[in-house]
Order: sequence, then structure tokens, then C-alpha cells
Amino acid sequence: MQASKNKNTEKAEPFYKVSVPKQKTSSEIINEARNFLRTLRTRRPFTPTEEQRRLFGSGSSRAPQSRPPSVFSLHASSFDLAESRPVSGVRLSPLKHKPVLVNSATDEDSSISFPKTLADAAEIRKASNARARLFRRTSWGNFLSAKTVPPDQSFQTEAAINESEEEKIFWHTKILPILHELEKEDNVENLCLACTKLYQVLNEENMLGKRFKRRNMLLKILYKLVDIDSDPLCLKLTKIILSMKVDGKNLLSVCKLAFKICRNEKNDYIIQSDGLLDCLLEVLRTEDLQKNNEALLYCMGAIKFMSGNAVLLNEMVKKGAVGMLLQLMKQINNIKENDRYFSNLGHLLVQLTATLRNLTDLAPARCQLIRSGAVSELCVALEQRMRDKDVCTYIVRIFSKLSSYNDFCTALADCSRCYILFLALLNKHQKQQDLVIRILFILGNLTAKNDQPREQLFQEKGSINTLISLFQTYHELDLNAQKWYQEKGREEKKRPKHPSEAEDVLIKLIRVLANVSVHPGIGAALAVARHVVDLLVTVLEYKSVDECEELVINATITINNLSYYKVKSSAVQDKKLHIAEMLLKLLMSNSMDGVVEAVRAFGNLSQYHEICDFIIRKKIHKFMIALLDAKNQDVCFSACGVLLNLTVDKNKQAFLMEEGGIGKLVDCLQDFGPSDWQLACLICKTLWNYSENSPSVASCFGEDTETLLMLLTSLLDAELALDYSLDRDVRDYHKLYWEREFKPVAEKLLDRIQNHQSLQL
Repeated sequence: MQASKNKNTEKAEPFYKVSVPKQKTSSEIINEARNFLRTLRTRRPFTPTEEQRRLFGSGSSRAPQSRPPSVFSLHASSFDLAESRPVSGVRLSPLKHKPVLVNSATDEDSSISFPKTLADAAEIRKASNARARLFRRTSWGNFLSAKTVPPDQSFQTEAAINESEEEKIFWHTKILPILHELEKEDNVENLCLACTKLYQVLNEENMLGKRFKRRNMLLKILYKLVDIDSDPLCLKLTKIILSMKVDGKNLLSVCKLAFKICRNEKNDYIIQSDGLLDCLLEVLRTEDLQKNNEALLYCMGAIKFMSGNAVLLNEMVKKGAVGMLLQLMKQINNIKENDRYFSNLGHLLVQLTATLRNLTDLAPARCQLIRSGAVSELCVALEQRMRDKDVCTYIVRIFSKLSSYNDFCTALADCSRCYILFLALLNKHQKQQDLVIRILFILGNLTAKNDQPREQLFQEKGSINTLISLFQTYHELDLNAQKWYQEKGREEKKRPKHPSEAEDVLIKLIRVLANVSVHPGIGAALAVARHVVDLLVTVLEYKSVDECEELVINATITINNLSYYKVKSSAVQDKKLHIAEMLLKLLMSNSMDGVVEAVRAFGNLSQYHEICDFIIRKKIHKFMIALLDAKNQDVCFSACGVLLNLTVDKNKQAFLMEEGGIGKLVDCLQDFGPSDWQLACLICKTLWNYSENSPSVASCFGEDTETLLMLLTSLLDAELALDYSLDRDVRDYHKLYWEREFKPVAEKLLDRIQNHQSLQL
């Protein structure tokens, strides 16, 4: 209880560390945050990079037989030649003669292995031989030139194609020479150059898309070149074929070709300079979702692979990929579960959300996601795909990454349904550690800043029961792992230094409890929740700080938060002596962070007489006095809080004379007073309590009296004590705390010392 502010009061009451004013000032709020209730930080869960690029990762919940393949055979016959017809509107009559076009010589030649670049002469000869086999029974003269075939036997005669004279000239003067180059070249690099030239010519003459009358003839030739097993060449072909706006089977095949090229990480460099990304984004933007869902799957898969490359990832952001992906997600979300396309579109959604997760690594992409309302669409997808662990995992990974940023936390907190969705996921996938740990990380971030998310989470039906159930599940898993290590102790003495999967879940889960307990109503409710307190205490019982420091410290901080609430039937109060025993073990550990947290916890618990007796009996007060020499403000602050509570009992005040306690308190006041008025106030309160029943200054402060007198005099001089060179906000805070908290206590203490001196005179 705080002493009266009236200097003339004859009987002053002792100062307690805890004060609960009716209306808190800003300084008291800051003081409370420092002393009693604290939220916790933790590391974001680690996501390992897949060793191989695949449509679905190694941890996918999809059975191999029920998901589209990542590896497949792809060759010229994969394309539909009949589909590549002109769009002139003229119906072609059946042809009496069809030139014989040859596929690759054998099945072995036509199969496609994993993508690879042509790195040496042997690879070049391989491509040259494949090209020779391709065209050895069909001369380019017969195939390409309409003049060498009778008009009624050509693919499409100049009467059937119905092209203008200008278009005829374009074909013969611009396109045919390039096709002849493709005929005579044996070198893959030159074939690639010819394809580049072909694309440039078509683009310059505005003949990409479906405008070009001889488009079908050109596409047939390009399809044939796919049988040459060269990723650089196939990249050129893919870009042209996509730019010609193929559809149906051909769109699927060319998207698979793009997927095959992007699957090989070694191709990233050539992809960066060839504009394939633009073509794939155009497919996403324009193609029908339901009609071409399989083609879009492989197109999106290729984009996902690209997003694993930093350069291409930046390109995606610049080209507006975030907005396109969200539009596509919105279309997918509009397909309901009873629709026949729903299941297949789940495969596409996996690729899309995996790409969005990669995009969240970039600040511009994060800003676009927040501005464009990504939260609501992601929540809709999460709700609709609750049974699809792969989709849920990627969406949760997106939220996990973004929840590290305050503006996103605000947006997510505004989506009130997110809490019920997260709890439903935790209940449904309780043993899926990778999913559970990220949801807990998100909830920890949401509840770290303000009371609204804490209330929303706590008010959801069964929220605390869900957390308790998870706590029990992963506590048991951790115990089993600990027993396993103990049994193997003779063979394996070393445990992993980083937290195990079960420990990491417990770390994140306890963080959520600590954060919500900052809310007065929730904290008081948790303090009487015996299951919660029992589990927290159990962590301190079975887990040493050497085994998992973060877990032990988080449990200690949470218990400390709950001990702040003096409510009837508090489980913390009932277990306070047992908790004190556990804290003593932590106090004696080699972890400085653990020691500091144990001291802070004793700061709250030492308001109980039983704990004060325990502290004196175990000689913990000597340890607290020794910590005053730590030359660390926070350590001194926590230790001084315990000493303050001990001095409330007049029978325990004399202990401050032990170990030079008075001198160390005066030294702390001198070292930290001007820069830390909270600590200065705490020291003065402790000295006030200590000197309350002293008959004289000499017997009270001894040789430190004069130093303390001069120090208080100077610290009470605003001109000397306050640093006016500080930033205005910081200066105002210092002045506020100096005036409202430090000055009243210091003046009372100074008056007492001066009064004692005058009486002695």
C-alpha cells in the first residue's frame, strides 16, 4: 500500500511494490508493463526449403495416386495438330493427300527425362541427331513451301487460307527464311536464335495470338521441335506457342512444357531473360478457370517454381502478380464444394498459396496483399478447404509470415472469423505439428499488442479448452521424447540444442497464454483455471533450463503474469510455495535470463508473507542484494522489487544491513537514478520502508547517510536532474514520472533524514 502523499502525516505506511490506483496515469501503465504483466516474443517457425521442385511437397497429405504428376513424358505427339486450325472463318475441304510427318524414331527417343541444359559437344550432337531424325523423311521444301505442292493438295491453299497479298508476302519473305534456318541448323544455340528471331518478327508484325492465317502450319512445325531434348530450345518454343494463344490440349501440353523447364532450378538464369513469366501470367489472367483447370495447374506450378528465385520473385511483384493471384483465388473461392471442379481446383489452390507464401518475403508484395484485402479471401479459402491440409498449411504459412507485421495483424484482427477458423484447425489437425505451431505463432502475434484480439480469442467457445488439450497432447509427446533420451543416455548423451518439435509447440502455446493474461478479465480467469496453472507448473517441474531455456522462461513469465491477479480461489496462490521452490531451482541455474525471470516472479510472490519467510529461510535475500551489483538496470529493478516487499515486514528490515545492502542501493540510485526514475522511485520506497522504525539516521544509513543526502538533494533539483537535451517525447515522459512518482517519495525520504539530523543536533 502506498504511503500518504501528505508530508505532514505523522504515521506513514510502508511502500509496496504493487499499487492499484483507480485511474492509471501513462507512467503507471508503462510501469505496470515493466513490472508485472508482460507479453512474449518468439522466433517464427522455420520452414525448410524443398530439396526438389515438385508440384506437391514431400509433406503433402495427398496420396500419390490421387494427385496430378510432377514427372511426365512430353513430346510432339502430346500436342493436337488438328486443333491448330486457322481462324479465318473459311471451312476447309478434306485434303486428298497428307504429307507424312515423322515423330521421333523410337519410344526411347521421345520420352522426356528430367530437364537439362546442353552443356557440351555431346549434348549438341544429341540434339543435332534428334533433329535430323525428326525431318529426314519430310523435306522442308515440301513441307513449308506451298509452291512445291499442287494447289489442291497443299495443307491450306492460298484460295483456302483466304489471306491478303500483304500476308502472303509476310509469310514468304519473313517467316519462310527463318523456317529454312531451322531446317539446316544442327547447333542448338542457332536453333534458339532462329526461334528468337521468329518471335520478334511475329511480334513486330502483330501476328501473335490467333490473327496469323498460317498459324496452324507454324504451330505444327514448332510442336515437332519439342522432341529435341533441350530446355533452352523448349523455353523459346514455349514462349512462342503460348503467345499464339493455343487452347485445349495444346494449352495443357505447353503449360506442362513450361512446368518441365521451370522444374529444373538450373534453368532459372535463362528463364530470367526470356519473358516466359509474362506469358504464364497472361494465361492466368485470361484463360477459363473451369475449362482449363489442369492447364492452369501446371502454369501455376511453373510460376511457383519461379517464385523460388529472388530475381524472378521481384519481377512477379513488378508485373502485378499479387493482384492476379488474388483474383484467381477469388474465382476459385466462388466454386462451391458441390461443384464437380471443386476437388481439382484444390490442386491449383495449393500452387497458388505456395506462390503467395514466397511473395510475402518482399515488402512491396506484403503491402499489396494488405491493401487488396487478401485477408478476407484467404479466410474464405481456409474455411472452404478446412479438410485440405496442404491448402491450410500454405495459407497458415502466409498468415504466419505476415503476422510479424503490425498493419497485417490489425487487418487480420478485424476479420473476426479468423479466430474460430484457427481454433477449428487446431481441433481438426491437432497432431499436425507444422500446422499447429504456425497457428499458435499467429495467435501469439495477434494477442501481443492490444486487448481486442485477446477478448475475441478468449470469447470463442471452447478456446481455452482447445489450448489445454493441445498443451496436454504436446506435453505428453515431450515427456515421451525425454524418456527416450534418458533410456538412450549411455549411447547418446547429447540432445539437440534447438527446441524439439513438441517443445516448440509448447513455447508458442504458452506465449499465447502469457499474452492473453495481460487482459485483466482474462488474466483473472486463467489464474483460477487449475488445469492451466497445473500444466505451467509441471513444465517447471520436469524441464530444466539447460534442456530448453525458452520453454522454462515462458512458463515462468506466464506464472508471474497470473500471480499478479489477487483473486479468490487463485490456483497460483494455492501453489505459491511449490512455485517458489521451482523458482529457486531456476535462480540457481546458469541461465542469466532464467535468473532474471525468477527474480521478477519473486517480486510478485513476495507480497505474500509465506513467500517472504521462504526467501529469508532460503537466504534468497542475499542473492537479491548481490544482484544490485549487476550494473544492469532491469536486473537491479527486479531485485529491488523483492527487497521492497521484504522491508514491509518490520521484523525483516534489518536484513538490508547484511552484505552491504544499503550501500548497494545508494550506488544503484547514483548510477541509474537520472536515467531511470522508475528504479529511483523503487529504491527510495525501499529505503523509506527500511528507515521507518529506525531511532536515528546513523543507526539506519550509517556511513552512507551523507552520500544519500546529497544525492537526493541533487535528484530533486529539476534543473540538475532532468536532461533537456533528450527528444521531446522522452523528456516529457521523464518529467512526468519524475514529478508524479519519484519526487513525492524522494521528498518524504529526504525530510525524514533531515528531521533525524535536526533532532540529533
